[in-house]
Amino acid sequence: MKTRIISINETDSTNRKIKEQAVDEDAMTVLVAERQTAGKGCGTNSWESEPHKNLTFSIRYCPEDVEARRQFVISMQISVAIHRAMMDFGVPTTIKWPNDIYWNDKKLAGILIENQLQGSHIRDSIIGIGLNVNQRTFLSDAPNPVSMSQILSRHLQLNEILQRIIFHFQNAEKDIAAVYRSLLYRKTGMHEYSDSKGNFIAEIVGVADDGLLSLRDSSGVVRKYAFKEVAFII
Repeated sequence: MKTRIISINETDSTNRKIKEQAVDEDAMTVLVAERQTAGKGCGTNSWESEPHKNLTFSIRYCPEDVEARRQFVISMQISVAIHRAMMDFGVPTTIKWPNDIYWNDKKLAGILIENQLQGSHIRDSIIGIGLNVNQRTFLSDAPNPVSMSQILSRHLQLNEILQRIIFHFQNAEKDIAAVYRSLLYRKTGMHEYSDSKGNFIAEIVGVADDGLLSLRDSSGVVRKYAFKEVAFII
């Protein structure tokens, strides 16, 4: 697939800005902002990013024949692509369900996906990504941020990282679901979680094709969760 990269100095949100671009069914559009003033995470969360230090960008493309009920495959595809790119630079990461990129117990990247439907299929997908690259100091109350520069103790070229992410996204494995599950943060062992009833200890059983997370608690009961219904206690 052809890729069109648009670079801008500043915007409030790359996801919002990329919607101003015409949809091209034959090409993938990537909009990169040097400074994003109102980057958003899931729900009401915001994304802190020092200008010119990190990658804040959005991808817009039209996936081929992806049914709405299988839209989580896009989340798996971009999560694995970022993981692969990080490995290219010597940064071993895992994927914290549904699509945060973690190094050890610290958050390296966040992803926000907006899908537009046409009938029972996805018409186009907008994937917003915030990746901490060269930022060394974080001022927000986010509990566990980390950057590639902090991990590697060196400055990195933003465009090189962007190109690797695009490459891996466009060359996704056919068994993307199996790869995604193999890279899950906390994929083994009992850990602490929290839901509407309180904290509990559980292990990951798996992630369904529709994105539902299954946890088996210390009593042997399997609990299933959609996005935002359970929190990882870190």
